[in-house]
Amino acid sequence: MTTDEMTLTPSTTQQFHQNNGLLSIQRQVASLAARLPRDLEPLAYIAYNYAWSWSRTGRRLFASVDPERWLACGENPVRLLHDVSGDKLGAAARNEQLVADAHALLSQLEHHREEDAVPIGDATPSHPIAFLCAEFAIHSSMQIYAGGLGVLAGDILKASSDARFPVVGVGLLYREGYFHQRMDKSGWQHEYWVPLDPERTPAVLVTDPEGSPITVSVPLRGRDVVVQIWRVDVGRVPLFLLDAQRPENSLQDRWVTSQLYVGDKAVRLAQYALLGVGAVRALRVMGLEPSILHLNEGHAALAPLELAQGLRGEGESLESALSRIRNRVVFTTHTPVAAGNEGYSTDEIAEVLGDYPATLGIDISNFLQMGRTNPDMEHEPFVMTPLGIRVAHLSNAVSERHGQVAREMWHPLFPDSSVEDVPIGHVTNGVHLPTWMALPMRQLMDQHLAQGWEQRAADPETWAPLQDIPNAALWEARQQLRTEMFEKLRHKIVTDRLSRNEGKARVSQALTGFQSDKLTVGFARRMAAYKRIQLLVSDPDRFVHLLDQGMQLLVSGKAHPQDDDGKKGVQNLFGLKGDELIGRQLAFLDDYDLAIASHLVSGCDAWINVPRPPLEASGTSGMKVVMNGGLNISILDGWWCEGFDGTNGWSLGADITYDQQVQDERDAQFLYDTFERQVIPLFYDRDASGVPSRWMEMVKRSMLTLIPRFCASRMIADYARLGYAQV
Repeated sequence: MTTDEMTLTPSTTQQFHQNNGLLSIQRQVASLAARLPRDLEPLAYIAYNYAWSWSRTGRRLFASVDPERWLACGENPVRLLHDVSGDKLGAAARNEQLVADAHALLSQLEHHREEDAVPIGDATPSHPIAFLCAEFAIHSSMQIYAGGLGVLAGDILKASSDARFPVVGVGLLYREGYFHQRMDKSGWQHEYWVPLDPERTPAVLVTDPEGSPITVSVPLRGRDVVVQIWRVDVGRVPLFLLDAQRPENSLQDRWVTSQLYVGDKAVRLAQYALLGVGAVRALRVMGLEPSILHLNEGHAALAPLELAQGLRGEGESLESALSRIRNRVVFTTHTPVAAGNEGYSTDEIAEVLGDYPATLGIDISNFLQMGRTNPDMEHEPFVMTPLGIRVAHLSNAVSERHGQVAREMWHPLFPDSSVEDVPIGHVTNGVHLPTWMALPMRQLMDQHLAQGWEQRAADPETWAPLQDIPNAALWEARQQLRTEMFEKLRHKIVTDRLSRNEGKARVSQALTGFQSDKLTVGFARRMAAYKRIQLLVSDPDRFVHLLDQGMQLLVSGKAHPQDDDGKKGVQNLFGLKGDELIGRQLAFLDDYDLAIASHLVSGCDAWINVPRPPLEASGTSGMKVVMNGGLNISILDGWWCEGFDGTNGWSLGADITYDQQVQDERDAQFLYDTFERQVIPLFYDRDASGVPSRWMEMVKRSMLTLIPRFCASRMIADYARLGYAQV
């Protein structure tokens, strides 16, 4: 598309609103393209669509413009194209291969965007499925995510784009994002925030023809908070982000969209109200009436009430309107952990929501009953999860095991039903294969699977030829991935230790340790106490023995700023640093994010998961490891209950002991035994050509049995079949 084609013709404000911000995107693309050499203009279009991030050539394409600047700007293509020097742009324009690749990728993206949407039930592009979530992890250059919930949300949008489903996402634009982490010498976590400049990202402010932001108002604390809307393109799927940074708002109200999962409880509640009410109002002002609301966790549970309010006929009650739209609501619960089901007192609800319940036509007492497990218990807190379950026609957990736990947990909402009949099903999580399967592994699959295999990833037959891949070829790909991981992470390990002032010896150990031919194990996730990182080093002598037998361990993850127990668990690792083996074969990577995660899940040979059962709802990091030929060593909880078959990894059991100390000691010993007797010997058992053939046979079994069941294309197909098509 040329700059002239992007010029806005006179149109009504209504028409402009109803393009959903696409014209705003096109205007920004034209502005960026104007500063590029003509041959590089396709890069401007590509930069404003995150589909480049899961294409085969996207990263290489932008890195070719200026490799050092690309890394320095955090692989943010918009910032790269603004910051790169004229000389570099000129050189890139003379690079015939780069120009050809840019035009080819642009053609590919345009072709996909122009294809017809696949209708699901009543959902169409003008009446889409609206996917609401408090966080979205699309790419590390847009840090508005904390962990697994956001990663799952990002993968759903990407898979929906691939499948051409009529989906839009709605979230919040956090001006300081989630916190960054710096570990001190003792292993204690320190937090800091870095302001996000959305104008230097692939986000575009949705404006009217005169360039003024399109806004909606949301009632909070007895006053109207003005919210503007940003659009981020995720392939075919637009993601709309609500932002309270408006001059009409007080500083206090602007703070509502400052930090993800901010420490102040009242501000968190205000964020959830802004998301739920604001999402429906923002979609409407852009001419979008959702056919389905998919609430990804309870944070946005006010959205169905707002949707029902807008559809009420004259004199109709809210309950009557809710009954009409209930079939348009899907609710997904993601955790049985208390912190994920936060409760609010009557005073807290009244302070933040003010008279909003009255605008719905109900009094505060009836409103509070909707969020209580036992409606008539006046002192019971209001929780968004019961509200979400009550207003949805389909409620689901995120794994089969989590479904069992959720039915037991929320049985009081359905006192006339048995636990088995509680209407909460499950759609097990999956991960977006093009995002998480590294390029060397994708290229190996190209050689052995039928053409178009990525589009058929959920079909087990797609993977049948994997059995015939020579062990040596698969091992070579694994060697390449492990080597590339250390090439990318060694610099970080060294700089992390330098920043902690750990001393010359420790820095030297990082430079010479971490060999690319050794068994490399990963443990990376949100560092909540129930994830039990302390189990890894609970017996220091046995842990050092594992290192002496050839294991090296890479660890990363953040604890919530208010979670001191999670922080203390991480400190246990740092208490071992006196041993030379610890310095050479154990590393903690500060400031876990999507970029670090992608390196770890592609390069690690094995992945540890030891949550305290039954608190792991699903988990997805182990699924990503499978995509790259790694193996799981996990407690039987979450998704692993469905995935493990005795031949495709290792189980650490699932028995629940209510004496937590006894359970921790038992599970730690089981973990050590598994590594000493099975994992390490199998990895180093090599045939005459130096290939660990029995290990590779287990890898192939893991990929064959797990990829089709735990890819995002299977997950969204389940949502389409079980929820979206049932409206």
